[in-house]
Amino acid sequence: GLGPGDPELVTLKALRLLRAAAVIAYPAPKGGDSFARSIAAEWISPAQREIAIPFPMRPGPPPAGLYDDAAASIAAALDVGDDVAFLCQGDPFFYGSFAPVFARLAPRYNVTIVPGVSSLVACAAAAATPLVPHDDTVTVIPATMPEAELARRLAGCDSAAIIKLGRHAAKVQKILAALGLLDAAIYVERASQPRERVAPLAEIDPALSHGARARVP
Repeated sequence: GLGPGDPELVTLKALRLLRAAAVIAYPAPKGGDSFARSIAAEWISPAQREIAIPFPMRPGPPPAGLYDDAAASIAAALDVGDDVAFLCQGDPFFYGSFAPVFARLAPRYNVTIVPGVSSLVACAAAAATPLVPHDDTVTVIPATMPEAELARRLAGCDSAAIIKLGRHAAKVQKILAALGLLDAAIYVERASQPRERVAPLAEIDPALSHGARARVP
């Protein structure tokens, strides 16, 4: 796990294993640069072989065959004795791209999971607002849920972190307004990165949101 984007949030353990690996693997959009790789770019050596795993840039989960191919490419390196470091934005097991690859490799290989700073805690830090205080609970809700289910879950929680906002921003604003929660919602975009943005969600143009998070007290 490499964290939300700031290279200074990469853990010492992740950096040690990254430097020691003979092969570096990472997800990358077809025809584009890998954001995960960009976080670790300054520590990747020309001597390290790289495996770019193409991820389609479209709504919905990638096809299972993509993870099959990714696991096969990594397994080929492992079978000749090379250690592989798989770079994952955020945390590998919190909506991370590595979990399906892990499921395919773990039965045959020794896999070490290095946790990373989650985007949720990075957003809370950027907004200078506790994600959840005292003995309250926090609910993590993907904005991709159907409108009725999203409204039901938001109505029944102490606080919520809404992820995968993107093209669903208008829907979320509508639901929060109906629940009387819109004025309390905080919008965070690109947490910990140079173009970080924090603003009231009510002020955000839904057409301009970019993979952001909304925190609702």
